[in-house]
Amino acid sequence: MTTLIVLLQAVVDYLPIGYGLAGIGAGLVAIGAGLGIGNIGKNAMEAIARQPEATNDIRSSMIIAAALIEAVSLFAVVACLLIILK
Repeated sequence: MTTLIVLLQAVVDYLPIGYGLAGIGAGLVAIGAGLGIGNIGKNAMEAIARQPEATNDIRSSMIIAAALIEAVSLFAVVACLLIILK
């Protein structure tokens, strides 16, 4: 974790606009996560409509995929906040 903080601090020191870029990055991460989870939900609903007997399997796979997207996006937002808040 300390290596990440050192790298993020180097980016901020190198680029004076690093704070603004970090804010933009956090926003892009939130938008990307929302689009990804929306696509997962859409495709899961289509799959359930085609094959209703596989509802439980599709639902559990959808929840796992959405949780993985949430975890990655949370990590990215925290990294952006580390840049902003030092």
